[in-house]
Amino acid sequence: MKHLSILLVFVICLFSCEKRQKKNYVDRPTGWKVFQTPVSASLRGLSPVTENIIWASGAGGTWLRTTDGGNTWNSGIIAGLDSVDFRDIEGLDASTAVAISAGQPALVYKTTDGGQTWNKTHEGTEKDFFVAMYFQRGKGTIIGDPVDGKWRILQSKELGSTWREIEREPEGLEGSGSFAASGSTLLVHNNLILFASGGINSDIYRSEDGGMHWKKIQTPIIQGEASQGIFSITKIDDNIFVGVGGDYLQASLAEKNAIFSKDGGKSWALSEGNMPSGYRSGVTYFPLHHWLITVGPSGSDFSKDGGLSWERFSEEGFHGAVRDKSQSSIWASGSNGKIAKLTY
Repeated sequence: MKHLSILLVFVICLFSCEKRQKKNYVDRPTGWKVFQTPVSASLRGLSPVTENIIWASGAGGTWLRTTDGGNTWNSGIIAGLDSVDFRDIEGLDASTAVAISAGQPALVYKTTDGGQTWNKTHEGTEKDFFVAMYFQRGKGTIIGDPVDGKWRILQSKELGSTWREIEREPEGLEGSGSFAASGSTLLVHNNLILFASGGINSDIYRSEDGGMHWKKIQTPIIQGEASQGIFSITKIDDNIFVGVGGDYLQASLAEKNAIFSKDGGKSWALSEGNMPSGYRSGVTYFPLHHWLITVGPSGSDFSKDGGLSWERFSEEGFHGAVRDKSQSSIWASGSNGKIAKLTY
């Protein structure tokens, strides 16, 4: 009788666990929850620190921040620069953020008081055009288009308070550049630095030793025109990387617009199944459900097989999509002050 009772308890527990696992399984995202923000600017910079703390930046010097998951927002103009487009921002905590402008002039600003004041920590030359920024354990990296035959790469070891050029910047072709679409053409992981160029030649630049030595890797993504190439990259693990893009002049073109790597970015191949359903300017990985989420002006797609094939799940269009640092939520930003959270 005692053994029968133990067996019965085991069966009940097993059934409950299986039922709970089935209940928690989600096959696909359902869409986006769009928040009402106090700004109307185009927002390309986006940095969710947690599910509740989100920073964003964009045209007209705009910055904004929420600390309650999007219910309320603080906003303003960075240092009164209402003609400057801050295309990337990195939130370090609820009080601290670093923002970069693309060019004319290329600037780096930092706030430590929740956006109330912003201090300039770097100003580029007349030739500089900053496109993306990445922070890892307090160390920052910025990439900019080539200047005098070299890609501009800056690093900071002081949480963005000071910046310096690295000694061995990789060679860049005349007229080449990287898209400042959503600040996500750059990835940094330990000593690995990886970034994408676009346009006539859409390549991957890769360094395994923090920028001392570089390799340029060709990709099969659509390229050859100034409007084409890689616009965003993300990583699933140390080996699997994914890139998306297309042609921003043809928002609905769904050809050769997604690539993946299985060897840490050393070689790249086109997605094997359905491509994303148009030009895509942002991609991020959601480990909770093993989804890749990609967005562009014509809608949103996802992949549940590591980027091999893609499926459209929303008509909502955005510039960028970013996972929060706690890996618990996905956020997107776009035109007219639009910010949204992935629903599933």
